[in-house]
Amino acid sequence: MAMGRPREFDIDEALDRALHVFWSKGYEGTSIAELTEAMGITRPSLYAAFGNKEELFRKALDKYVEGPGGYVRLALQQKTARDVVEKLLYGGVDAITDPTCPSGCLAVQGALTCSDTSQSVKDELVARRAKGEENLRVRFRQALADNDLPAGTDAADLARYVSIVLQGMAVQAATGASRDDLRKIADMVLKSWPPQVISGA
Repeated sequence: MAMGRPREFDIDEALDRALHVFWSKGYEGTSIAELTEAMGITRPSLYAAFGNKEELFRKALDKYVEGPGGYVRLALQQKTARDVVEKLLYGGVDAITDPTCPSGCLAVQGALTCSDTSQSVKDELVARRAKGEENLRVRFRQALADNDLPAGTDAADLARYVSIVLQGMAVQAATGASRDDLRKIADMVLKSWPPQVISGA
């Protein structure tokens, strides 16, 4: 049986380079030519290793979640609701203003720049953000059960509030807001913790 020709590039390194291109330019703003140039591979090699552009983006997004976005997973493991929010906000600020990476958040920017022609990618990003909000909602419900949040707090509304703050900071970072600017926003949220009771309808 004939042996396949071995790959002449490091898959993980190439994916990391693709991630940075998508992060900088968004999904639609990134061309295959820009990807192959950044990754140091040919178009056929890209398709053979990663599939099409959309599949490559999904793989890059997974890498982003495990790498620069890994603070979210760590935040949800904190002991108190306040600690969860603190880790999310400050971890988020550090990630979206890291000078070694593009500014902003890949998931947020990717969805904002997608047109109808890339609806499947936009849907994927929206679904992932919704899942993140759901995870936060579940964590806040547990905090309520543990008497770690004021009775009557609506976990869904609180999760949405924190998610919106995070997304807003990501947009601000992408348009030039500094780490100090965004940490002040995080400070304001935490100074008002625990929040006023948010009651459901």
